[in-house]
Amino acid sequence: MAQNMTYAFSLTLLAALAGCAGNNSASNVIVPGADKSPTLKTLDAGAALLQSRPPVEALNAYLDGFHFYNGHPDVQMEAHHYCSILNEEVIQCVIYDGNRKDAKLMGVEYIISERLFTGLPAAEKALWHSHVHEVKSGQLVAPGIPQIAEHALMEKLVHTYGKTWHTWHTDLDKNLPLGVPQLMMGFTADGQADPRMVADRDRRLEVDSAQKKKERADIPAPAAAPGADAWRTGKVIQIVDPTEASHIHRPN
Repeated sequence: MAQNMTYAFSLTLLAALAGCAGNNSASNVIVPGADKSPTLKTLDAGAALLQSRPPVEALNAYLDGFHFYNGHPDVQMEAHHYCSILNEEVIQCVIYDGNRKDAKLMGVEYIISERLFTGLPAAEKALWHSHVHEVKSGQLVAPGIPQIAEHALMEKLVHTYGKTWHTWHTDLDKNLPLGVPQLMMGFTADGQADPRMVADRDRRLEVDSAQKKKERADIPAPAAAPGADAWRTGKVIQIVDPTEASHIHRPN
C-alpha cells in the first residue's frame, strides 16, 4: 500500500468491513446465575430498540493479538480488541476473551503514537509496550479486511505503544472477575509466544501469521522508544492484590 495512504482512510475501510469477521472464537468462561427472565429479555430488547449507544457504536475496528502478564511472559492469552479511533494518534479498545455475543469483557487497551509516548514521564513509560514485534511477526491481525487495508493499518500501528489492563483473568477465573486488574505486555521477539496458541488462533480466524510476517517484510521496524517494554530490563510493575488471591500472577 502506498505510504501516503492516510491512516484515516485505512480506518474507514476497517469500519466499513467490520462485519466481515468474527463469531468464530467462543468464550471459555461460564458465568453463574439464572437465565434471563421474560421480563429481563423484554427490557433488554426494549433498550436495544430505543436507546442510542454512540460510544459502543464507535467500536468499529477489530484487532486480534496476544498478551502476557507483566512479569510472567510464560502466562499468555489471546485478546480480541474492539477499538474506537479517537484521532490520528489515540485509539481506545475494549478487550474480550472471544468474538461471539457471549464474550467476556477482559480489559482495556489504550494505544498512542510514538510522538505522544516520548512525551510521557519516565515512570509512566514503564506501563506501556511497543507494537513493533506484534506487527512484524504477523501475530497482530485485523481479521476480515483486505490485505491491502490491513497492511496500511499495520504500517501505522508499528509506530504505536499500548497500555493494557486486564480486569477479568479469564484464563484462570472461569466464573467471575476476581482480584485486581493486572498490567499486560506484548511480545518483543520470536520464540516468546506459544506457537500452539498462535496456531489455534490462526485456524479459527482463518489467518496465516507466517504469511503475514512475509507480507509485512517491507514495513520498516523502528527501534522501540526508550522506556517501553520495561520488563525486558527487569522493571516489572504490577498491582499487589489486597485479597492475596492465589490466582493473581505476581512478579518473581
